[in-house]
Amino acid sequence: MDKHVLEEIKQIVSEERIFLDLAERYSYSYDASFGEYLPEIAIQPISAEEISQLVKLANKYIIPVYPRGAATSLSGGPLPVKGGMVLDMTRLNKKLMIDRENLLAIVSPGVITADIHKKAEEAGLFYPPDPSSSNVSTIGGNLLENSSGPKGLKYGTTKEYVIGLEVVTPTGEIIHTGGKTVKNVTGYDLTRLIVGSEGTLGIVTEAILRLIPKPQARKTLLASFDRLVDSGHAITNILSAGVLPSAMELMDNACIRAVENFSPSGLPLDAEALIIVEVDGHPTALEEEIKRCEFICLQAGATNVRVAQNEEERMSIWKARKMVSPAITQIGPTKISEDATVPRSQIPAMMERLKEIREKYQLNLVVFGHAGDGNLHPNIITDKRNIEEMKRVEDAVSEIFEAAVSLGGTLSGEHGIGTLKAPYMEMELGKDGLMMMKKIKQAWDPHNILNPGKIFPEHGQTKVVLTP
Repeated sequence: MDKHVLEEIKQIVSEERIFLDLAERYSYSYDASFGEYLPEIAIQPISAEEISQLVKLANKYIIPVYPRGAATSLSGGPLPVKGGMVLDMTRLNKKLMIDRENLLAIVSPGVITADIHKKAEEAGLFYPPDPSSSNVSTIGGNLLENSSGPKGLKYGTTKEYVIGLEVVTPTGEIIHTGGKTVKNVTGYDLTRLIVGSEGTLGIVTEAILRLIPKPQARKTLLASFDRLVDSGHAITNILSAGVLPSAMELMDNACIRAVENFSPSGLPLDAEALIIVEVDGHPTALEEEIKRCEFICLQAGATNVRVAQNEEERMSIWKARKMVSPAITQIGPTKISEDATVPRSQIPAMMERLKEIREKYQLNLVVFGHAGDGNLHPNIITDKRNIEEMKRVEDAVSEIFEAAVSLGGTLSGEHGIGTLKAPYMEMELGKDGLMMMKKIKQAWDPHNILNPGKIFPEHGQTKVVLTP
């Protein structure tokens, strides 16, 4: 970092919130995905005004700016791939207000997502987006990745609940989009454009979130299957039968074994797949709905169906699902996590394709995820030091994306594009569709300052590269 630039930064931000030491910068070089990139400087802003001035300075000297929350991104969202300046947003966390009369939450971007859930529930309300990282992830990161989680099946993704934003633009202006009204059709919907833009179109400094009344009750079941494809048919049959669960989760045999080794939960080790089905709403309706789900699972070939009889049993079922990610990391040192998503009707077909890819490349590929909305999470457990195996991983990842798109699906359901999926954008969007997105980015960010190297592939980049 040039000395005169650093002096200007110190005029904006106090020195104790500026990090230049190598060890400090290394702590900002990685996230929960793959790859490490060292920034030149890391800064912890505490206001929109500070961020505005820093972004204006970055435009003046053409310095890349990388906003960063808790770094739980699985697609490389905050990685400083071009060096430059990391803005650590975790200290911008002072505001968490619940407006019960208007069913709203007004929050700073550094607020932990689980704290929003807790505050909303204390007021008898409900914020549905619930990514598995909610206990550590920040709401700002959730907004820019359009995160979701198990409840996306019934309640939708983050974008359905964001109705207003305060944003620092890529050229340093502070703007407000949307507001506190549920209905708002004044001009372009910039709120929706920014949510899910992965930090390439703006830095969120405050958000207005829509809340809903908390469901009165919920019922959960766990069904075991000898064949993975049968679990896929059970999922599609439940949905086509007129039942809309709040969540439908899938775990394959590798996940089951990993969880039992990591934190024994009494799961059937011989099952090829498990599905968790949860329904919520009025207590009277739930009894009928959960019985219907149980019957459909048995019809589809379930060998056992267990309905939780109390909250303790329900939490035990969900604990097993929550343990999947930490459990599978015990299998190998490197985890490549994808979230290719297909239409619900294509879930069985995608499961078959994933099985073929696993066998073709002889990889430790495990499958879990939010199967009810087609948002599967194929994870490849490997060792990045094994160059030959990593080459096979690259080919397998490419085939996973190709399979999803060929079945009418998408590259990402909730993790975002980041660096890992950028080479495949044209495959899904087409040349003209991708060019339209590039035009929006160029119009908003003429100097390509904000989070460069994300979403759009580098020139000549056609597939993911995981090896040196």
